[in-house]
Amino acid sequence: MKFINRQLELNELNKRWKGGSSEFFIIYGKRRVGKTELIKQFIKDKPSIYFMADKRSDKDQLKELGMLFGNYFEDRMLVKNGFNDWLEIFQYLKKNIKDRFIFVVDEYPYLVDVNESISSLFQKGWEESLKESKIFLILSGSSISMMESEVLSYKSPLFGRRTGQALITPLTFKQAWQFFPKKKFDDFLSIYSICGGMPAYLLEIKKDLSLEENIKNNIFKKTSFLYNEVEFILKEELREPKSYLSILRAISWSKTKFGEISNDTGLEKNILTKYIDILVKLQLMEKEVPVTEDNLQKSKQGIYKISDNFLRFWFQYVFPYKSDLEIERYDEVLRKIEETFEAIKANTYEMVCRELLSDFRNEIFSFERIGRWWKKGEEIDIVGVNKKTKEIIFGECKWSDSPVDKSVFYDLKRKSMEVEWNNKERKEYFILFSKSGFTKEMINLAKKEKIFLVKEGSLVKFK
Repeated sequence: MKFINRQLELNELNKRWKGGSSEFFIIYGKRRVGKTELIKQFIKDKPSIYFMADKRSDKDQLKELGMLFGNYFEDRMLVKNGFNDWLEIFQYLKKNIKDRFIFVVDEYPYLVDVNESISSLFQKGWEESLKESKIFLILSGSSISMMESEVLSYKSPLFGRRTGQALITPLTFKQAWQFFPKKKFDDFLSIYSICGGMPAYLLEIKKDLSLEENIKNNIFKKTSFLYNEVEFILKEELREPKSYLSILRAISWSKTKFGEISNDTGLEKNILTKYIDILVKLQLMEKEVPVTEDNLQKSKQGIYKISDNFLRFWFQYVFPYKSDLEIERYDEVLRKIEETFEAIKANTYEMVCRELLSDFRNEIFSFERIGRWWKKGEEIDIVGVNKKTKEIIFGECKWSDSPVDKSVFYDLKRKSMEVEWNNKERKEYFILFSKSGFTKEMINLAKKEKIFLVKEGSLVKFK
């Protein structure tokens, strides 16, 4: 399997490697997002030791590290005896590395779980043994909250020691498409609607199976890792996963306003606020406001949505039907998917279109923000703005088997007049996205009015 994307992060790591200075680099992001593969690509042709932390005792992990270091440096005594403590590791590195060398500790939060003073030990080791060496130290972790509190927060002993960091986010639609380069836009959108941009999930989709077979074999079967993936992630990150499950379930079932979520879950408002903040930090959900509003926190228009495609799919088609899936009654759930999945794809298509719009900055203008707009029953799928230049673009996304005609544009133009944003000074643009292309009348109108048209993922070029 070829290494897909992450070129920006890989180039940055290699640039720092060539720089020659000591590095204390932090890599973090959601579980399954591809952090470990990025690290392996970086270290594969360089002198390095990679250690995957776990929940064993400090003593057991120090013994394993002794074997790793002893085998690398051909130190039989170290292989036999192991290290006594972490400071000994840092001192050993200081003594034995004469040139550039990488030491990776993956899943650092597990070390914190078994040793509360570990961050203080790494601080001491960095300051006293590694700072002036040629070490390239990498700490990586999947628990975003733990990495922020133990490594990135100003309250952490390690604050100010890192020389750089990278938050690894899910792949974009176009990046993820590279896993299935032979798939047509429509076919891959189905896969992306399920897996999003998570490499580990995309790898579970087998190219020689139909989408239905993939869902049945690699998501619905209780032996597949995706079947319990959401519950596993919540248990790893949170102390009370049941409450968080109820919040995410409510949102997935269209309870998107704070009051609706509170009523559906029965959670008190102060507790719900705390839980929502945590889920947002974990990048499992997000608060959305009309893109023209400036204050995210104070907006009365705010709604909550699940920000992970697989999470959304799992709550729609796995969580409510676990009783059936446990006894392998797949047909009923597959019928439900057949009836409702196009709506899921249409929603995903809107998100993909907002992502695609950002690729058209050079052809249109430089967007500062891109999002949705809504007010009093009216909604516009895409609005992009630039406050400095007072430019705004309005867009509509149509996931339909029929070509888009002029009526869609005229309705979009009508709704744009309701958007209160620099009304007397702004410069307006319009863009239409369509699964099935555009009528001749719409194309002629687009040429005349300079309307941007996008079929699938590409701008339509007028002759």
